[in-house]
Amino acid sequence: MGKGDRKSKKGKISIGSFGKLRPRRNKFRVKPKVVKNEVVNGNG
Repeated sequence: MGKGDRKSKKGKISIGSFGKLRPRRNKFRVKPKVVKNEVVNGNG
C-alpha cells in the first residue's frame, strides 16, 4: 500500500497508470448528445 503498489491510487499516480481505482479524466472524451429526430438540410 505505497508508491510501488500498482493496485493503490498512490501507486498508480507514481507509476502513471490508470484503472478502476484511478480512472482517466473524461474532459475531452464527452460526446455531444445526438438527436435522431432532427431535420438536416431540409430533406425531412
